[in-house]
Amino acid sequence: MATDWTKAPDAVLDWRWDWTEWLADGETIITSTMTVSAGLVLDSSSNSPTSATAWLSGGTPGTPYLVANRIVTSAGRTDERSVTIRVTNR
Repeated sequence: MATDWTKAPDAVLDWRWDWTEWLADGETIITSTMTVSAGLVLDSSSNSPTSATAWLSGGTPGTPYLVANRIVTSAGRTDERSVTIRVTNR
C-alpha cells in the first residue's frame, strides 16, 4: 500500500485501502472508520468485505494531510493504516 499520495486542491478523488493480503481466509471487514487531518474534507466513505474507500476533497497546496483507515474484522481483529495526502497544484 502506498504511503504518500497527491491530489490537486480542487480535485474530489476516491482513495482505496486494499486489505486483501492482510485478511485471513474467510475473514472480512465489518466496520471501517476514516480519520482525516483538519483542512482536508472527507466527503464520504464506504467499505467492501476486503477494502475501504474514502472520497476526499479540499486541502491547501503544499500541505501534507494524514488520512487513516481503521478496520474491525469478522475475526475480531482491529488494525489501522495511514497515508499522507500531499496537496499540490497540477
